[in-house]
Amino acid sequence: KREQIPLLDTDPGQVLSEQYDLVCNGFEVAGGSIRIHERPLQRKIMELIGFSWEQAEEQFGHMLEAFEYGAPPHGGIAPGIDRIVALMAGEPNIREVMAFPKTAQATDLMSDTPSVVSEKQLQELHIAVALPAKPEKK
Repeated sequence: KREQIPLLDTDPGQVLSEQYDLVCNGFEVAGGSIRIHERPLQRKIMELIGFSWEQAEEQFGHMLEAFEYGAPPHGGIAPGIDRIVALMAGEPNIREVMAFPKTAQATDLMSDTPSVVSEKQLQELHIAVALPAKPEKK
């Protein structure tokens, strides 16, 4: 919350974000937040979560620079359509209603993914695979 920003320097654990959820009969069906839209505040948050200034610039410089052009305050909400359908269908697990469910190991049984990529596919996409050298056995 805006009035708590000064606490980032002294007691960051007391600072609250502006987030919201939509709950239907005890089930979360959507969530969202008001986004950070100011470069100094975004850099401060990145610093608090462990990014050096150099890392923040390297990984997120494009976004930080965009804030210099005056991004307006903005927010959003994302409904979990799969959660809503599971709730309507009386299913306890959203995997039962998802169009492309994954297993607990993050595999897709319908498309057999993840799978091996051929050398031809790598060449078409100009991807080079650099695996670490295996340590020598003694």
